[in-house]
Amino acid sequence: MTLIIVIVVIILLIAIYAGLYNSLIQLRTHAQESWSQIDVQLQRRNDLIPNLISTVKGYSKYEAGTLEKVTKLRTQLNSIPDSDHAKKMEVSNELTGTLRTLFAVAENYPDLKASAEYQKLMEELTNTENKIAYSRQLYNSTVAALDAKIQSFPSNIVAKIHHFQQMDYLQVPDEAKAVPKVSFDDLGD
Repeated sequence: MTLIIVIVVIILLIAIYAGLYNSLIQLRTHAQESWSQIDVQLQRRNDLIPNLISTVKGYSKYEAGTLEKVTKLRTQLNSIPDSDHAKKMEVSNELTGTLRTLFAVAENYPDLKASAEYQKLMEELTNTENKIAYSRQLYNSTVAALDAKIQSFPSNIVAKIHHFQQMDYLQVPDEAKAVPKVSFDDLGD
């Protein structure tokens, strides 16, 4: 009878261990997959940028510096290894800021704003930026679940044995946290 109890306890412990290990694997896989979704949206945005640049170039001959910076950042983003998440997001955030500058430049060209091609590209880029933001939220949520599991007992024992590491959250760049300056001086009475 004692032997049966020992065997049942051992089988139960193995089942618990396997369950904890599998849940860690699932969470890590979800975190990797959610990063992949960010990467897909970044690539989608990169694919739209040449069309946007060529459309804007036709209207704004004097904004070459902004267009060159967008092109440079796009090329830089494509050259960063997929494993360097922090650098990829840093350059992506800089590209997002530069694109905002490009959109502001477009405000000075009414013909450009009225262009159907420009409107279509702006809509696509806006949708892509929203998908990037959603994918970042999903990634951070998945990483939070994985990190909590890695730190929680008894899964922390299994995580330590199998060398599971906590993952870094994607951070909001400091520029995005800055309060926008609004001036009412330019408004008419």
